[in-house]
Amino acid sequence: MIFPLSYLFFLLTLTMGSIISISSTSWFGAWIGLELNLMSFIPLITLKMNPLFSEAALKYFLIQALGSLIFISSSFLFLSFPYFSMLTIFMALLLKLGGAPFHFWFPQVMEGLKWPQIFLLSTIQKLAPMTLISYLMTNQMLIKIIIISAILSALVGSLGGFNVTLLRKIIAFSSINHLSWMLVAVSISDLSWLIYFFIYTFILLSITSVFHTLQVFSISKLIQSDQNSPFHMFIISLNFLSLSGLPPMTGFIPKWIIIQIMMNLNLFIPLFFLLFSALITLYFYLRIIIMFILLFNPILSYNMKHKSLTSSPSSLLFKSSFNFMGLLLPLYFIL
Repeated sequence: MIFPLSYLFFLLTLTMGSIISISSTSWFGAWIGLELNLMSFIPLITLKMNPLFSEAALKYFLIQALGSLIFISSSFLFLSFPYFSMLTIFMALLLKLGGAPFHFWFPQVMEGLKWPQIFLLSTIQKLAPMTLISYLMTNQMLIKIIIISAILSALVGSLGGFNVTLLRKIIAFSSINHLSWMLVAVSISDLSWLIYFFIYTFILLSITSVFHTLQVFSISKLIQSDQNSPFHMFIISLNFLSLSGLPPMTGFIPKWIIIQIMMNLNLFIPLFFLLFSALITLYFYLRIIIMFILLFNPILSYNMKHKSLTSSPSSLLFKSSFNFMGLLLPLYFIL
């Protein structure tokens, strides 16, 4: 079990909090859902009495509490100062998401989590704030601010991944970079960001489940893992390529949709920064993949220990199968 049975209650209330926020008809109801979501996620972080988990839980609680305070204070001013209130509500939600320029807490919290909690923080915990941001898309000035925040998130998520060897920090900065694409998609249409969000969720699920199976948290541990094999490294490399959005992997499909919409709307400057950041993220993914290729080359691997196949290759292939669905996409254009 990834989570003990006693913690299934917190998973249920965490999901319920997101549903309450999404379906609420008032900002106060949305705040209640966000608070329920916050208080349900903290016990899931501190599964064991560990100083690292406790530090991550405390950082997450303080940041989310600050975001909730700004959120509920701004909602009280909505009737008197609607434009100022919408701006501060957006800032509070961006702080909860970990988007630039309020991204400082996100990699630090991710560094103290296990892989299942990393998946929850990067996907389910972003669903309610992103939906609430989509409710604010009635003001043209706010849409421009969201696009600026998306450009900053793209640059921070790409440049922050340089010279990082910890897998959790790489996934954290990658999540910030993907958040920039979702912010642009939110300003365009609800359907486009939902497509991007759900495809990103399945891609991250496959990657985190593989890393959780191997119990690795850094690139060196990933290479030295006893459960590795050339097949494992090949599948993990393809997962990284899908996460970076390289065609024809599945991760390219939502980016392709957003690129076409942005070109139709003449959003060329934000598109340039998003594509530039995507190339940079592809660089530090390729740096990991090239290391795999070199170290598992039979000529160069004479000094490496034998890799045992203790985990089933078929289970790894099943976990990563969603990333290969993009390879079948050209068939739809042929038929």
